[in-house]
Amino acid sequence: MTLDLLLALAALVVALALRPWRAARAEGPPWAWLAWWSAMPLFWGTDRYVAMAVVQPLSGAVLLMLLTGWPMAVLAMVPVAGITALMAGLDTAEALHRLVWLGVMPATLALGLGAAVRRWLPHHLFVYILGRGFLVTACSMVLSGALSMWLHGGTPGLDPGEQMIGRWLAAWGDAFLTGMVAAIFVAFRPEWLATYSDRIYLPDDRADRLP
Repeated sequence: MTLDLLLALAALVVALALRPWRAARAEGPPWAWLAWWSAMPLFWGTDRYVAMAVVQPLSGAVLLMLLTGWPMAVLAMVPVAGITALMAGLDTAEALHRLVWLGVMPATLALGLGAAVRRWLPHHLFVYILGRGFLVTACSMVLSGALSMWLHGGTPGLDPGEQMIGRWLAAWGDAFLTGMVAAIFVAFRPEWLATYSDRIYLPDDRADRLP
C-alpha cells in the first residue's frame, strides 16, 4: 500500500501544480467526457459486481486522458476510485490500488508513449487513431498490469499466468473502446479531444484552410 500511496500522491501533486482547471471552458467540460468519467466506476469494479475474481476490470483511463489531458484525468480519477469503493465494497487499500494501476499508471504510460508516437511517427489522422487511440492504449494497459503483478503479485487463488492472459485480453478491450471513440470524435467532434489538433494531424494543405 505504501508504494501505491506514494505513486498516487506524486501524480496528484504534479497534476495540481499544473492547474488544469485554467483551461476549462466557461460552460463547463464537454458532456462526452463527463459521461465517460461517470461510467468508469462500472469498469473498475467489474470483477466485484459479477463476483468472479478471474474477470479483469477495464480501465477507461487512457480515453479519459485523451479527452481531458493528463492532469485533469488524474484529478478526475480520484472520485472514480472513491465511487468504485462504495459501489463494489472495496477497502481503502484496494481502492488505492485500482486508482494507481487502473487509472494513474495507464494514463501516465499512455502520455509517454503518445508523446513518442507524436514525435517519431508521421502526423496523420490514422496515426493518432490507431497509434494513440488503439495501440498505445493496449500497450499501456498490458504494461500497467504486468508492473502491478510484478510489484504486488497476482490475485490470491488465481494462477498468475492465467491472470496475465486475462489482463492481456482486457487491455485489447480497452484499446478497442478507446480507438473507436477516438475515431468518432476525430471525425465529428475533434474539439472534445484535448490531445488532438487539426493543425498537427491534418495534412498541411488542409490545415492552412482551417479558420
